Amino acid sequence: MKAVVLDTDDTFRISEIDEPVAGPGEVAIRVAYAGVQYGDVLVHGGHFPIPRPFVPGFEAAGEIIAVGEGVAEDRIGEQVVALVGGGGYAEVVTAPAVLAINASGIDPRTAAAFGWVTPTAYDLVDTVAGVRGGDSVLIHAAAGGVGSLAGQFAAAAGAERIVGVVGNTGQLDYARQFGYHEVLTREQFPDVLGEAKFDVILDPIGGPTRVASLARLAAHGRIVVYGNIATFEPVTVSANDLLMHGQSLMTYNSNLASQTRPQRLADSAARAMALVANGSVRVDVTAEYALADVETAIANLAGGVTRGKSIVRIG
Repeated sequence: MKAVVLDTDDTFRISEIDEPVAGPGEVAIRVAYAGVQYGDVLVHGGHFPIPRPFVPGFEAAGEIIAVGEGVAEDRIGEQVVALVGGGGYAEVVTAPAVLAINASGIDPRTAAAFGWVTPTAYDLVDTVAGVRGGDSVLIHAAAGGVGSLAGQFAAAAGAERIVGVVGNTGQLDYARQFGYHEVLTREQFPDVLGEAKFDVILDPIGGPTRVASLARLAAHGRIVVYGNIATFEPVTVSANDLLMHGQSLMTYNSNLASQTRPQRLADSAARAMALVANGSVRVDVTAEYALADVETAIANLAGGVTRGKSIVRIG
């Protein structure tokens, strides 16, 4: 079968490789589309210790064509989106059956874009931060895949004020489509906000942005860290200072959740899928690439060019 392989020289190549076989507890999926996500950037940059050659791609949408031991045979033919640890940029991928989420209510392109970002956004807002009616919410990277969804989930949860922060002025109008009452650039943050404080802040940026965000937490506020787009340099936080204001710093790692609590992640994905299927939340596909253009798709995401979600056409 055809697959994109990240080789030992850091280049992506389309290669012919053996078709994988579903093992115990797994399904095999004929891939129609694969989603492009930040894990691809981290793998290419060497931040994950994954042996190469490696087939990247962490989210794949298509039809189950075979099941492994312990998986009900009636799942064959089911349309799913799979959250996988690699292998998505290929004609066939295997996935844990529990993380092959039924996607029969949406089209395959949207299913691929649903990927990891939608359950991540859902968990950040509903599960970890516990956004509720009347909360004020600040969301960094508001024009990205997670950010464009998190604004919508926050609105659905009844947040009273939702402010998005984007990387540049070219992303302002785009982010305003997704439930935000106000959108500002990272250069404007935090000065343009005056003395405003927030009950919930979602931060995948890190570095000075994280420090500035902590200073914007309201009493009993929650900041959720789920990435380090700007820098991997650590930020030191005083637990005593947080305690004095009843504040919480939490983290969310969906990849870890897939390994340690896969059923919980699958449950969140199913709830998020229902909201997408009934039209309450919109997954925005902004670019579609051919298999030969995977490297360009990943470079565009790494460079901040991508808005919303990009997908790769496989089948």
